[in-house]
Amino acid sequence: QVQLVESGGGLVQAGGSLRLSCVASGRTFNRYVIGWFRQAPGKEREFVATISWSGGYTDYADSVKGRFTISRDNGKNTVYLQLNSLKPEDTAVYYCAAGQTVGSRWSTDYAYWGQGTQVTVSS
Repeated sequence: QVQLVESGGGLVQAGGSLRLSCVASGRTFNRYVIGWFRQAPGKEREFVATISWSGGYTDYADSVKGRFTISRDNGKNTVYLQLNSLKPEDTAVYYCAAGQTVGSRWSTDYAYWGQGTQVTVSS
């Protein structure tokens, strides 16, 4: 089992950057695929990015490709999501989640979830 805690959210102007962190407890962190999802008010939760156990495989939603970068440091039990060139439509609560299926974009493939961190982008 793994517990996840996100941080790094905040209020930023359009075009700005943020770095989100997802810190995991547990000694088996490096066995988990980590995904980032987001949910805007009144909308469904959507996939943002995912990274494999080793970090050798990553995948991104088309809406963030080229602007966001996912990475992980297994020695620190941490996954990062670098958000660049932010747009108002990126405003949402961002969640990290842990699962076993490499490359999955489905929230149902992720068994463990953090509490979320709010990202607000002003125009």
